[in-house]
Amino acid sequence: MQFEIYEADLANPAHDAATVEVLNSYAADPVGGGEPLTAQVRERLVPALADIPNALVLLAFADQRAVGVAVCFFGFSTFQARPLLNIHDLAVVPEHRGKGIGRALLTAAEAHALRHGCCKLTLEVQDDNRRARGLYASFGFADFVVNNSATRFLNKALPSRPPD
Repeated sequence: MQFEIYEADLANPAHDAATVEVLNSYAADPVGGGEPLTAQVRERLVPALADIPNALVLLAFADQRAVGVAVCFFGFSTFQARPLLNIHDLAVVPEHRGKGIGRALLTAAEAHALRHGCCKLTLEVQDDNRRARGLYASFGFADFVVNNSATRFLNKALPSRPPD
C-alpha cells in the first residue's frame, strides 16, 4: 500500500477536515474511548491547534484519503536544557492499521525532532493498548526510569471555563 506523510497546513481546509476525521475515528473506536468527538470539539479543534505555536500535526494519506495523524507539541527538557517533542496523539484509522502508517508517522515525528535539536521524543500509551505498545517498543520507546522508579503520567481535569 502506498501512503504519504505530510506536515499539515492548518490553513488548508482539506488538512483541517483530515485532522478532525482521523482523530474522531480514533475517539469513536473502543481503544480511544468509544465516544466520537463532540460537535463543539470538532469545531474548535483545528483553530485551537493553529493558535499553538509549538504544535506540529502530521497527516498520512493513502489514495488521497487521510488514514493517520500525529499531533505533536514541542516542549523543553530542563534536565538536558534542550527541546523535546511530545507525540500527544498518534492515530490510524482501523482499516489501515498494521500497514506501517503508525511507524511512518513516528519516523516523520522523529525527523522533525532531530531537525529542531530535540533531546527526546515522549508519548503516553494506555497499558492495555498492546498493539500500540508493541509499535512503540519496536521504535525504541521505553518506560522512563530514574533510580529504579518508573515515571507516571498523571492527569487532573480542570473546569471547561476558567473561573471569573
